[in-house]
Amino acid sequence: MTEAVGPRPPKNDTGGRLAAIDGLRLFAAIMVALYHFTAYPSGVRAAWGVTPEQAFPGLHRLGQYGWLGVELFFMISGFVICMSCWGRTPGAFFRSRIVRLFPAYWAAIVITTIVVTLWPVVRERKPWNDILINFSMLQEGLGAPHVDAVYWTLWNEGLFYLLFAFLVARGLTLKRTIIFGYGWLIASAFAESSGIPFVRTFLQPGYAPFFVAGIALYLIYRFKSDIVLWGMFGLAFVMAQYRTSEMLRHYNQKHGLEMAQPAGALLVCGFFLVLALVALGYTSRIRWRWLTTAGALTYPFYLLHENIGWTVIYGIRDSAPRLVLLVLVIGIMLAAAFLLHRLVEKPVSRILRDRLAEASAAINRPGRFDAPKPPAPASTPAQRTPGEASSDGPDTLVLQAYRSGQ
Repeated sequence: MTEAVGPRPPKNDTGGRLAAIDGLRLFAAIMVALYHFTAYPSGVRAAWGVTPEQAFPGLHRLGQYGWLGVELFFMISGFVICMSCWGRTPGAFFRSRIVRLFPAYWAAIVITTIVVTLWPVVRERKPWNDILINFSMLQEGLGAPHVDAVYWTLWNEGLFYLLFAFLVARGLTLKRTIIFGYGWLIASAFAESSGIPFVRTFLQPGYAPFFVAGIALYLIYRFKSDIVLWGMFGLAFVMAQYRTSEMLRHYNQKHGLEMAQPAGALLVCGFFLVLALVALGYTSRIRWRWLTTAGALTYPFYLLHENIGWTVIYGIRDSAPRLVLLVLVIGIMLAAAFLLHRLVEKPVSRILRDRLAEASAAINRPGRFDAPKPPAPASTPAQRTPGEASSDGPDTLVLQAYRSGQ
């Protein structure tokens, strides 16, 4: 297998971004929001005051599958992270992830905390020590609650970044990435039965197939199609279907939902098919700039929508038909995401990027962390080589002259 770059789709007008990917991001975020606003039992009852069946007799049957938008997010992440890391150093990779994730996340923690503190009608404010640890994004690993439940996915994203960083440190090549993808899938198959919590956590058997599917599709996008790459994609697909069937049963039992296995399987098939079309270049004609803007709003929208959205619904739930209010609340959350993106995320990301670049340059400066050289021992007259200039002071020279005359 060679690493010659295969035919690439024509360049678009979206600054090098794939507009179709941005559109899929927005679609995934709306899916998750519909799940929380129309089908998630405890959230719907608290926000709308009735059960999902009463609030949305027909729509809740579609909305209950919305949690699968997270799996689509993970597929997109595998594709985009592999694309953005090609040719980067590990340091550049981590800096880009910090700049991308933390500014909007920090702002969302503050905004959500303010909202649920002022209006604790659906969710109550977490204790201050729990709020503080959320700023580290490590609360899942420490067993602390999330300020907003949707933050759990950031832990899984972070684990993927950490695992992928080992590959970036070696240097991304086609061969190494293929070994990584197959290796992760196979290792994740054994992780569940390993009985070792750290292994299960780190290898993410429930989500590895979705991340690896995105990686495989990026390799197909960047390089010519190859049976080895499609084999990775196919293995990820069958494993993803198995994991999806398990999760459907879990959610049905936990939340009393009535999701059908064929419907979930068909939806996941749709994810794989659409992203495969992107990888093969069939969506290259989609160049709408508004999709790029929508893609930029997806992350802040996702961070803000759940607790704040439920709070807004609670406040206006009797003012209009529920379908109208549902569309209105999604619009409000998109507007809030736009303001967060423009007023906080963009300027803070720019500052953070510059400061991290300066810190990296200072750390990597030659000799920055070298041990100081010991001072050269002072030379004595006996050690001085012929012709060496004397560094003795006037008093020493007088004493030497006196002694030589004795």
